[in-house]
Amino acid sequence: MAVIDVAGYVAELKDHAIDHGFHVHDERHFVETYSLRQVWEVDLHPEEGCGGPLDLHLALDVNPRVLLSFEDAVVSLPEDADPPDDFYFTLSFTWALPPLLNGPDLLRLAIDLAGIGEIDLPLEVSAIDSFPSATDAPERRLSILAKHPISLSRIMIGDEPLCDIFDRALAVSRFILQSAAQWLGE
Repeated sequence: MAVIDVAGYVAELKDHAIDHGFHVHDERHFVETYSLRQVWEVDLHPEEGCGGPLDLHLALDVNPRVLLSFEDAVVSLPEDADPPDDFYFTLSFTWALPPLLNGPDLLRLAIDLAGIGEIDLPLEVSAIDSFPSATDAPERRLSILAKHPISLSRIMIGDEPLCDIFDRALAVSRFILQSAAQWLGE
């Protein structure tokens, strides 16, 4: 028997996201057949952004080596001992928008978002300029990524506090939604 029910934890993540003002659209589970690495993806957005331009993907990266090492460590513990806090999964938030006509200044955006995500949810801002054909104007696509470590020992004991992370992710989402109309040239 596994010491952590990963599928159950993903269901808890979705419920937690809903409790913090997100609307969940879809869920996917990928398993790499060679390494058995798993990724659980959830598509969501703020409730007020339904039908809007913002895509938000929540992904839990499950490394089987980390999970098996954690299970070995837990099985070898005495009955009353706490599990070691040395094993982590990565929870990623990825925000994306359609091509922007008036792309933002990336440095200014990174500074603005740093104040929202703060130290608990560091954000990486990037953009890609692409040319559909040689005669077309470039299209800028904006991507924002945040990664947060998830402690397996905290999951096991049922005490993985993600309220602040979801609140910050919601604030980032709302900031992007407010700015999107200008960036999209609407």
